[in-house]
Amino acid sequence: MFTDSSITNNTNKPRRILIVDDEPDLISIFKMVLEMNDFEVDAYNDPLLALSNFKQNAYGLVILDIRMPHINGFELYKKIRTVDDKVNVCFMTAFEDYRQEFKKSFPKMDEIKCFIRKPNAIEDLVKHVATILG
Repeated sequence: MFTDSSITNNTNKPRRILIVDDEPDLISIFKMVLEMNDFEVDAYNDPLLALSNFKQNAYGLVILDIRMPHINGFELYKKIRTVDDKVNVCFMTAFEDYRQEFKKSFPKMDEIKCFIRKPNAIEDLVKHVATILG
């Protein structure tokens, strides 16, 4: 299970990020902002496509929208962890009601580092990424 101690700066892939969100406009903005801050970003609008292309040790951080078609971010997280059990993950959502589900499903994850509210996401995104990846 993901613990606070697993949020470390992995020197092999610290600046490579995967973002999965079904909103193309939001993905474009996040990708642009992160790339302007010297991060390498892969982005997918389809969570199943992201999963099928996911490789172990490829990313320092994965950022997942929670509410997506076909598979939600929590389910995608569990599948990603079967491929790479050490990758750092953050969840994004515009819906506050997922916060309780997050706390219940992942009690060892640091909510402050791993849960991003979308209305604040653009302002907080680089800060979250820098905190986790250094």
